[in-house]
Amino acid sequence: MPENTLLRADGPALLESATARLPRLIGDVGRLVAVESPSSDLAAVARSADTVAAVGAAHLGAPPERLMLDGRTHLRWRFGPGPSRVLVLGHHDTVWPVGSLAVHPFSAGDGTLRGPGCLDMKTGLAMAFDALAALADPSGVCLLVTGDEELGSPSSRALIEEEAAGCDAVLVLEAAAGGGALKVERKGRAGHTITIAGRAAHAGLEPEKGVNAGVELAHQVLACTALADEGEGTTVTASLLAAGTSINTVPDAASFTVDVRARSRAELERVDRAVHGLRPRLPGARVTAEGGVDRMPLERSASADLFALAADAARTLGLPALRGAAVGGGSDGNLTAALGVPTLDGLGAVGDGAHAAHEHVLLDELPGRLALLAVLLDRLLRRTPTEVTR
Repeated sequence: MPENTLLRADGPALLESATARLPRLIGDVGRLVAVESPSSDLAAVARSADTVAAVGAAHLGAPPERLMLDGRTHLRWRFGPGPSRVLVLGHHDTVWPVGSLAVHPFSAGDGTLRGPGCLDMKTGLAMAFDALAALADPSGVCLLVTGDEELGSPSSRALIEEEAAGCDAVLVLEAAAGGGALKVERKGRAGHTITIAGRAAHAGLEPEKGVNAGVELAHQVLACTALADEGEGTTVTASLLAAGTSINTVPDAASFTVDVRARSRAELERVDRAVHGLRPRLPGARVTAEGGVDRMPLERSASADLFALAADAARTLGLPALRGAAVGGGSDGNLTAALGVPTLDGLGAVGDGAHAAHEHVLLDELPGRLALLAVLLDRLLRRTPTEVTR
């Protein structure tokens, strides 16, 4: 592994060392952003993986394993002969279609870094390479970079869970929450499709002979949205709705999807039971519910110990006091927390506009984030397994 002096300094001097590394870090992000990688374009994701592998190998002194699952390209670096103790988790796919660079080119100046996927989460990947290279001995770390997170990790989910299962900690390099807060809590998600069968009839000649699936849909939408609980932070949203085939026919079929977000496993399971227990309101209608929980929450208890360790590292570095934030969106950290593995998210770049035209990274925040990540990794590797709270 290339010689690295970042961790030879203490406190403010370490921040100065991280600041001196900023030009190279920006250059790495530029290389990563320049290779567009929309999740649904397998060839683009493969090209991105080539670049991620090259940038990572330049820092880490070794190429990654290339893992092809269902045509999607994932990368893994494992350090040391023994089992991994710390999983560093990121992804190189983005939501931006090929051609987005022509409209939103990469740039770094006036205090910001811009470009498709720079915040979510190619800057986080560049930080991971630099922070790992700063360790005197990274033995015990696994760095896993997946290529389908923006799709919900359909091919990498089992891989992530397998890698995390034996670890003491998982660090997720997704972007920080507002103001640089670490993501100490993420809602879990469930998704359902409600299908309604009615009976068609002519809307003018004999509507009474029909069973209106659209009216039944309205009853079921209200029943589902009533399951929300503001006090618990549980949201239930009816999203895609469809009914009917012509303007003069009583609809004989209808459907809608339901998006559920909740802070606790118990809440997700409560709503799931209720959705699967829906009963028709109109005589002759039939209601079928499919789907269920696809990501359990990252509950605050899963991140508490790691957040305390990170907060102490921030104090040592002379950084502003760290804050923790609860967010509604999910990440691969939900998967690892559901296994009972301590998980801390939002350790990547500070900025705004993920998935949006104004996506950007704040350059002044990068040295502190890089130093924090390096010190946190170092302290985790120095801990004995019994020091880790599960």
